[in-house]
Amino acid sequence: MSEGLESVQHVKPFIYESTSSKNLHFCISDIQSRMQINDPSALALEYTRTMMGFLLFNPDPRTIGMIGLGGGSLAKFCYRYLSRTRIQVAEINPHVIALRDEFHIPPDDARFIVFEADGAEFVHRGPGRFDALLVDGYVLEGLPAQLRSQTFYDGCCESLKPEGIMVVNLQHGDADNDEHLARIRHSFHDAVLVVEDGEESHDIVFACKGNALASYQFGAIRKPPHLDPLAAGQLLAGFALIASVLKDQRA
Repeated sequence: MSEGLESVQHVKPFIYESTSSKNLHFCISDIQSRMQINDPSALALEYTRTMMGFLLFNPDPRTIGMIGLGGGSLAKFCYRYLSRTRIQVAEINPHVIALRDEFHIPPDDARFIVFEADGAEFVHRGPGRFDALLVDGYVLEGLPAQLRSQTFYDGCCESLKPEGIMVVNLQHGDADNDEHLARIRHSFHDAVLVVEDGEESHDIVFACKGNALASYQFGAIRKPPHLDPLAAGQLLAGFALIASVLKDQRA
């Protein structure tokens, strides 16, 4: 592909840096990703902490797939704190991948790899690969068409292991969200939970291939046994929010 055509097809992001953080933008009004300078692996945005709530249902995933790299917030967190987990990331925009060193995203190795790939094709590479699939694949115009079709969500379900969980980031208040949710519910036989993040700017969708939502036992929110206390400290409030929404949904 020529550089000219590539530039037409993929928006080139830019970085805004302050003394405490580094942000990835496609336009100045929206932050795609934020990194804390003094803690590059921390989850600086509330919605990313909510997305990690899948650990409430599966505290020890062995394989995670991600669609959308951005500044690598979720990828870095999982790589640092889930040391027994293999992580595969699909990012379609080569300009985003080119900034991975700027955001301290680790190099590819035996348990971490970033593919330059369309997420819709990525999920069809083979069934039963992931314990968790995190979908956060926004572009300048919003959620791309290939990441919101019924075929895509069917493929996401197929890519999961029998008790796997898909987590999708939707922009809160988007006019198309009801349509997206209807497709997700169809693919996952209505085993779906929608949680507004603490900033009320994102709707985080948890869709379960198995019985994780139905079988969850309520009780005190505790740190997953294999999770570093520093990581757990970032996630426990989100766990409590998810459990509260699930309890309300059951009622």
